[in-house]
Amino acid sequence: MMFSLLLSFLVVADIAAAIDYSQYVNVFTGTQNGGNNFPGVARPFGMVKLGPDLLNTGTDSYSGYLPNGKFSGFSMMHEQGTGGAPKYGTVAQLPLVGNVTRPLSNITIGRAVPDSGSAGYYKAQTSDNVVVEMAATSHAGMYQYTFPASSTSNNILIDVSHVLPSFRGQGLGQGYAGGEFAIFEDNHYEASGTYNNGWNRSPNWKIYSCGYFSTTPTSSDAYIGDTAQSTKSANSSTLTVPVGGLFTFTNSNISSRVGISWISKAQACRNVNNEIPKATPFSTIVQNTKDAWNSQIFSKVTTTNTNTSTLSLLYTSLYFMNLLPTNRTGENPGWKSAEPYYDDTFTLWDTFRCSTALMQVIQPVTYEEYIRSLIDIWRFDGYMPDGRSSNYNGRTQGGSNADNVLADAYVKGVRGAVNWADGYAAMVKDAETTPPNTIPPDPMAPDSSTKEGRGALPDWLEYGFIRTPKFSRAATRAVEYAYNDFALSQVAKGLGKTADANKYLNRSRNWRNHWNPNLESIGFKGFVVPRNLTSFITVNPLADAGYWGDPNYQVTSWGNSFGDIHDMAKLVEWMGGKDKFYARLEATFTVGANPKNPNGIIFDATNEPTFNVPYLYSYINRPDRSVYQSRKIAKSLYSTAVNGIPGNSDAGAMQTWLLWNMIGLYPVTGQTTFLIHSPWFESMTIDLGTGKSLKITSTGGDGNGDSKYYVQSLKVNGKGWKNCWLEWSDVFENGGTMEFVLGDNATMWATGELPPSPASNV
Repeated sequence: MMFSLLLSFLVVADIAAAIDYSQYVNVFTGTQNGGNNFPGVARPFGMVKLGPDLLNTGTDSYSGYLPNGKFSGFSMMHEQGTGGAPKYGTVAQLPLVGNVTRPLSNITIGRAVPDSGSAGYYKAQTSDNVVVEMAATSHAGMYQYTFPASSTSNNILIDVSHVLPSFRGQGLGQGYAGGEFAIFEDNHYEASGTYNNGWNRSPNWKIYSCGYFSTTPTSSDAYIGDTAQSTKSANSSTLTVPVGGLFTFTNSNISSRVGISWISKAQACRNVNNEIPKATPFSTIVQNTKDAWNSQIFSKVTTTNTNTSTLSLLYTSLYFMNLLPTNRTGENPGWKSAEPYYDDTFTLWDTFRCSTALMQVIQPVTYEEYIRSLIDIWRFDGYMPDGRSSNYNGRTQGGSNADNVLADAYVKGVRGAVNWADGYAAMVKDAETTPPNTIPPDPMAPDSSTKEGRGALPDWLEYGFIRTPKFSRAATRAVEYAYNDFALSQVAKGLGKTADANKYLNRSRNWRNHWNPNLESIGFKGFVVPRNLTSFITVNPLADAGYWGDPNYQVTSWGNSFGDIHDMAKLVEWMGGKDKFYARLEATFTVGANPKNPNGIIFDATNEPTFNVPYLYSYINRPDRSVYQSRKIAKSLYSTAVNGIPGNSDAGAMQTWLLWNMIGLYPVTGQTTFLIHSPWFESMTIDLGTGKSLKITSTGGDGNGDSKYYVQSLKVNGKGWKNCWLEWSDVFENGGTMEFVLGDNATMWATGELPPSPASNV
C-alpha cells in the first residue's frame, strides 16, 4: 500500500512537472496604480532582474517600469513591488540609432508600442524602432537587439552612472559616486559602479559587470564625461563625472551577454560565461527560465480548476511572491561565511504575516537558508534586518520583525543546519540592546535608528510603553514590540529557557498599556492609542493613520488595535465581549460605517498591518463571516489587471495574502495555528517536499470560489473537524488532507475550541 501511494505521488509529480504553468503568468499584473510589480525577467530569487527603466519626470519608477515616459535604459538590477523610493536600476544598456555626440548626457528614448512579456521573456520597442528582447539567468542576462534594416549606425550605450531616480523629495534619491569602464581587445567590457542611498539610506556600495557582444563593433569608445578615451579605459571617483562606453555596429541583429557580481569584475565575467556561454541561443535561456519557474515554484501548487482567469491569478501571484528575497550566496562582499546569504529583504514588516509562512510551505529548503542568512547577518552586522538591500540593513518601520519570522520557523520545526542558540541570541539583541542612531539620523524619523533593531527600546524597557512625541510611530511600534516579545517567548520556551519565556510573554502584554478604554468611536469603546508619560493622547481612531514622524505608521488606531493576535482573548474581552467584538468587525466592513467616508469601508486592504482582520471572526467561532469578508475583498480587489492588487505588492506580500485565501487557511505567525476559512477550488495539492503533500478538496461549491463558499462540514485527515483552526502538525509536518463540504448558506459548523491565545492565559 505504501509503495502504491508513493508511486501515485511520483506519477502526479511527473505530470505536474510536465505542464507549462508559466503560460498563466501575466507579468504586467499590478504594475500600475501603486502595485509597482516588476514585469521584467528573473529566475526565482535571482540576483539579476533585467527589465526596462522608464523616466517620467516627477513620477518614481519603483521597479523600473512605467506605462508611460521614456526609456533611460534596460538594467540588470531591480526590486519587486516596493514603495517608499526606488532602488537599483544599475548595470544598464540603451540602444540608440544614428550619430551619438554626447553619450553620457542622460539620454532617453521614447517607446514605440506597449511592452510585452511572459515569465522568462520581455520585449520592448523604442521610438527608433529598435526591438529589445531580454532573458535572464540567476547572475547574468541577455539582450537581443533588432535594429531597423535601413540603419547602418546602430549603437549600444553603457552609462555606469545610470540609476533609478526619486522625485518624492524625501532625501531618498539614489546617488552615483564614481565608476570604472574598460574595453578589452576582444571587445568585451568590464565595469564597476559605486552608488548610495535609496529607500534604505545605504552608504556607498559597488556592483561589478562584464559584457560581451555577439558581433564585432565598427567602433567602441570609453568615455569620461563627453570625452572619448584613447586608452579605452575610463575612471571617475566623483558623482559629477560619469563614465561609460559606446559601441557602434552596422549589423541589424546584435545580442549582448552581461554578468554581474558583488565581488569583482572577474567574478562577473565568470558568472556570465558559466551561465550564458558564448553562442547560447536566446531561446534556450528563455526556456530554461520557464523551466525553473515551473519546476521550482509553480508545480508545487496544482489544482483541477480549468478557469483560465483564476489559474492566471494563482500562478501570477506565485510568480511575484518568489522574486524576493535575492539569493546572493557566494556574492557577499561583506564577510566570508559557509552560511547562505540572502539580500533584498524589502521588508519583513510587509512579509512576516503571510509571505514567510507560505515560503516555508512551498520552498522549505530556501526558507531554511533564509533563516540561516538572517542569523548570519546578525553575526557579522550586529542586528538582523527588518529591511535590507545593497548589503545594508534598513529601514525599520516598526518592530524587529525578523524575531517573528524566526519564531514562526522554530515553532514549526525548522531545524536542519539552523544554529538556534545563535538565532535566539540575535532575537535577544533586538529585545535588549538599543541600536545606535545613524549619523546623520533619518530626517523623516530622527528620534531613533531606522536602520535596524528597536529604536524606541529605552521607553519599552523603562515604562512598558512608548511615549509620544519622544519617539515617532510610538503606537504602532508598541503593538509590534509586543508581538516581537511574544516571538522571543516562544523560542525561549522551546529552548528550555523558562525564565526568559515568562519574561518575554509578560512583556508581550505591554500593548495593553496603550489601551484607552474610554475612547469611543462610532459606538465602540477602547482602542490602542498613542500616549505620553501620564495619559493617553486623544485621537480619532478612524482618521489617524500617518507616516514616519507620526504616532501611527500606515494604519489607524482602529486597525492597529487588532494587531496583537497572540493576545486575542484579552482583546475580545476589552472590546466588550463576543457580541461587541462581532459588531466591531462587522462595522469594519460596512459601507458608510465611518460617517466621514459614506461610500467606503473602514478596513484598509492596501497595507499589511490589517491583513489579519477579516480572519479574526475565528476567535469568536464565526469563520463563516471570515469567509464572507475575506472572499469579498479577494474577489473585488484582486485580479490580473495592471491595477489588480490594492496596494504596493511589497515583495509579494499582497499576493501571498491572496494565495492563503485561495488555499482556505490563514497563518498566525509565531504560532503553529492556521485559521480555517474556505478554499476556492474543488481540488488543490500543495507539494510540501520530501514526498509529502497537503491535498485540499471541496464538494458542493462552484469550484472557483465565487459562490457556494460556506463550509457545511470538514474532515481533516479523514476525521470530522469542529475547530475553525488547525496546527502545523495536523497537515503540514507530515502532509495531510482537508475535505470540505461547501454550500450556499452559512452554518455554525465550528463548535469546537477557540484558536489559541497564548498571552491571554495568565
